[in-house]
Formats: sequence, C-alpha cells, structure tokens
Amino acid sequence: MSSGPDVTVIVAAYNAMPYVTRSVTSVLRQSLGADRIELIAVDDGSTDGTGEELDRLAAGAPGMQVVHQPNSGGPAGPRNLGLERATGRYVFFLDADDHLGPEALERMVAAADENGSDVVLGRIVGEGGRRAPRSMFGRNQPKTDVFASRVYWTLNPMKLFRRELVERLGLRFDTGLSIGEDQPFTATAYLEAAAISVVADHDCLYWVAREDGNNITAQPHGTRMRMDLFRRMAELVADHVEPGPRRDTLLHRHFAVELRDAVLQWCREPHRDVQAKLLAELGELIAPYYGEGLAARLPAVVRLRCHLIRQGLLDELLTLVRWELDRGAASYGITTVAAADGGEAEEGLLVEDGHAYARYPYFRDSTLNIPDDCYDITSELRVRHEVTSAALGLGGLRLTGHASVDRIPAAGTTAVLILRRRGTGDERRFPVHGTDGAFDVTVDGASLPAGLWDPVLAVNAAGITKEARLGSRRADSVTTRTTTVVTAQGTAVALYTTKPYGNLTLDVGETRHRVPPHLAVTGVAWAAAAGPATLAVNVRCTLAGWPAGALTVRAEGPDGAELTVPVDGDRALLPLAGAGEWRVTVRLAAGDGEWTIPVPRQPGLGTARWRRRGLPWYAKPLAGREALTLRVGRVDLWKALRGRLG
Repeated sequence: MSSGPDVTVIVAAYNAMPYVTRSVTSVLRQSLGADRIELIAVDDGSTDGTGEELDRLAAGAPGMQVVHQPNSGGPAGPRNLGLERATGRYVFFLDADDHLGPEALERMVAAADENGSDVVLGRIVGEGGRRAPRSMFGRNQPKTDVFASRVYWTLNPMKLFRRELVERLGLRFDTGLSIGEDQPFTATAYLEAAAISVVADHDCLYWVAREDGNNITAQPHGTRMRMDLFRRMAELVADHVEPGPRRDTLLHRHFAVELRDAVLQWCREPHRDVQAKLLAELGELIAPYYGEGLAARLPAVVRLRCHLIRQGLLDELLTLVRWELDRGAASYGITTVAAADGGEAEEGLLVEDGHAYARYPYFRDSTLNIPDDCYDITSELRVRHEVTSAALGLGGLRLTGHASVDRIPAAGTTAVLILRRRGTGDERRFPVHGTDGAFDVTVDGASLPAGLWDPVLAVNAAGITKEARLGSRRADSVTTRTTTVVTAQGTAVALYTTKPYGNLTLDVGETRHRVPPHLAVTGVAWAAAAGPATLAVNVRCTLAGWPAGALTVRAEGPDGAELTVPVDGDRALLPLAGAGEWRVTVRLAAGDGEWTIPVPRQPGLGTARWRRRGLPWYAKPLAGREALTLRVGRVDLWKALRGRLG
C-alpha cells in the first residue's frame, strides 16, 4: 500500500459561514484516522470570514492545506484546483455546507478496496428540511453499475472516486456549465468504472439546508443553462451507450429531471417570441433520443410534456407547466407531481378496459387528439398493503392483511396469493378470503416441491391487477424471526424474512434452513429406578411445531435391536435391559422425513448398577465414541472376585 494518504477530501468553499466549521471538523474527526486523510480546502474568494476560518482550522491540522483564490463563479474551478494538488488513492468532494458521518470515509474506502470499486456512494441524509436521494440506498451493494441499480439518479460528486480513474480519464469539472457542472464528471466516472459500490448501512453524508437559502442547488438558473445541461448529458450518454434499453435507462433520468427543469424555467420567459424559439429548440433537442422504448419507461406526465414539445403546442405546454407548478413542482430536484407516489394526488382517474388514465390537462380533448398513452398511468400505480399476521404452524402458513391499488377505491377489490419458486418458472395460486382489500389465506407448505417460495399478492381493483411482494410492510406484531415446522408428511417448512427489504419467503425442504440445528441435548443423567438402569435424556427442540410422538430418544443395540421412547415435554426416560453395546441418539421422524443427532458423550456420567434376579448388572459409558455408547451386561462374579483378590 502507498505511504501517502488514502483519501484526499476536497472542499470548495464560498461564503459558507458558519457551516464550513462543522464541514471541515467532520473530516478531521473521521474514524479512518487523520494520518490517512489529506484535506484540501479552496476558498473561492469568500467575503464572510470563510477564508479566515479555514486558516484557523488548518493551523491545528497538519494534514490540511488551504488555498485562497479570487471568486470563480462556481464550484467547478475550486474542485479542479483541489484535484491538481490531490495525492490520495481516492478523492472525495465535500460541499462546505455539508458534513460527513463519523465512519463515512473508513467504510467507503473499505468497500472500494474489498471490491475493486472505482466509485463508492455513501448513504445521504437530509438535514434541516433538505431532501436527499434515497432510491439507490435501499441496501448495501458491493458491486453494481448504472444499469443494475439506481445510482445514476444521483449525479452529485459527493462520492469516493478512485484517483487513478480520474487521472486516466482526465476528468475535470466543466467550468462552461453554469449548473450541473458535476454531472458529466460523475456520469463519466460511473460509465467507465470497473465497479460501483453502495454503502447504505451508515449515514455517510449529511446534506444541510442553509437557513439563508444559499445552497448553490437552490439558486435559479435560466432555460438556456438547463437546455445546455440536458444537451450535454444526452450526448454523453449517447457517446457511451448504444441505442436500446440500456441507453433508455439512463436517458430516463435526464428526460424526467433536466428536461423537466428546463421546461419549468422556460415558462418564466416574459416574451412569447422567445418562448416559441426555445420551444422549437427543445423539440429538436429531444428528437434524436425520444422513441417508443424511452417513452415506455417515462411517467405519463413526462410523455405528455414531450408530446406537447414535439408538436410545438406552446399554449398547451404553458398550461401543463402551470398545472404542475400549482401542484408543487419545483425548478430543482427530482420530485414531480407524477413521481412522488406514482401519479398526481388530486386529479380524477378514469379506469377503462384494464387501464388507468389520469385526467391531466387536455385528456381526450377532441380538438387536440392527444394519444391516450400520454395519460396512461397503469404502470405507475402501486399496491398499498400491510401484512397484519403471518403464522406458520402444522396446519400451514396463514397470512392476513389488507391491500389496495393506489387511487382506486378499495370497495370490490379482490386478491389471489401467488407463490413463486425462486430460480424457476414454477408458481402456485391460492384463493384468498376477504373482500374490499382484506385478505386471509392459508398455504399448505407440505404440498409444495422443495425450494424457496416467494409470496406475491395479486390485487385486482376495477379490472386492474397489480402485484406486490409480501412482508416488507407489516404490522409491528409480525415477527421477523425465522420459524420452522416439520409437517405430518415429514416436510420441513421455514418462514423467514429476506434482507434487506424484509419480504417473506417460505423455505420448503431445507433449502437454506436445516432441521438438525433445532435439536439439542441439554443434559444426560441416570434416573432413580428400582429395576434396570434408566437413562434420562433432556432434549431441547426449537421448531415451531412437529407431529405428536415424532420426537424420540433411540438406543441402537446388537443384532439390529432398537429401543425407542418418546420425548415427553423435554425429557425422555430410556430403560436399558439387554446386554450389549447401545448407541443413543435423538430422532425426529414423521412421514418420509427423518432427522437424527447423536447424544454426545458424557464425561461425567458414571456407571449404573442394578440387580436382576439377584445377579448384578451394569451400564457403562464407553470412551472414544462419537455418540454416547453404553455397554450393558451382567457382572462376571469370578472375574470380579479375582480382581478383588488381586
């Protein structure tokens, strides 16, 4: 490993008081260790004391250097200057408003080193009311890419980048972009990365909303600037990815965000002739990329927006924009009316022929004849559901709860439970009891072939059927503890919750959850008895259920002789009467299933003695055996006498 720093943290600061103090301090106090961190703070011509505060902090931090320069007008220049001076294996860009979680760099460096990742995202949380991206942080992802995850939906540079990648690609921030200067940098790193990692189990970065509202991302920017950003990003994606579904996956982000923001700014232009000119440019801008494949990925309101742009319908587009603004759309961010919950919250809905249409502006306007596809939100509707009980017993798995389809009244809603065997096309359907969204269903796990079975609820509301995996939304009373039963047919069935989402899964036939670990011997002793020696074996079984009489203690003797006694409660009393060697085990047997564990050797167990018909007998544990093995026999009196006489 290099003797230099592991990470260079670059902080571009402009008039960031008092936030910059916490920002820098959060770097200096990282669990990674100050000796492994290089901190470069670039004061971009601040006038509020930020530069002086950086100098004060650097005086007590040997690994920190401060660079002062005249104001450059944005963060791109200061970040580039920091990159020129960086010597760490990795670089991390931190805004002076924000701060790091205490273990952020340690965890991200570990993820990069373990997985050979060129980019690492650490979970971002908002502070002071600022919204942070969430969809890509549902779980840790050791290795992923822009097509298999949601990482492309956060293009800010506050991530860990392998510096070798940055220098090999000659990556620098675009000083020609007035907004989104970080997007080409981050997107290129994503697309060229050998692997991308996501650290989702630690709050790595805190995005802070400034009380003065002067976060750079909160500043207004004109239509031209946002059009330039959209053009740059669309061209970048097109240069890196061939036409097709993969390209559409990435363009989705830019049509839903950058194009939307450009249109929201466009409506503020005061002159109609300028609006008309810009609208024509927008149409030319999206034409090379907008097709059926991309349209199918976009929310309906985005398809409607693109249709109005392509048709040059100026007044109608203005109406749509004002309609969106009235419903909370903002000129920055990624949440629109259609994106928040899969559809607008207040407008009416028409359900017809298995499709749901939102009554956005100009829906079925006979003069415009806008295609219904621009209003079809069927794919955006989601199932709202909750599991209120999940009980696995000898009678099967019983699930209860309620479910409905977004924005469609629950009255008349029906459901079917589908079990899908993972890794195969096999599925089984089970009728559900209940009406108006309530469901109550029992599944006989013993009837299923071995495998992992995922329960999915297919909910039908007004002719529209939507599916949802069950378990992630459940009542607090529903345990996440794994429960296992052995059925009368001898099938082991386990109910468990998957990580990280907490969905329910049935394990039939011990695919992952074995029965033997549920069986244990907790004690062995000789029980007081007037007749033959009786072995008392205490047994613990942590299964949630098994057939009556199925759990026994068994002794296997000479010539195939066998003695079996049931476990009563947690104890079995095993009498030993026949001569020979007897091996003792615990056995669970039902139907076609059988599980056996040995009773372990008992070093403290002595020899038992008793009389039969006046003659002495003994039962003696034998050493060196895997399981407890007892030799039972009659005492040889002549041998015993000779032993005593010596």
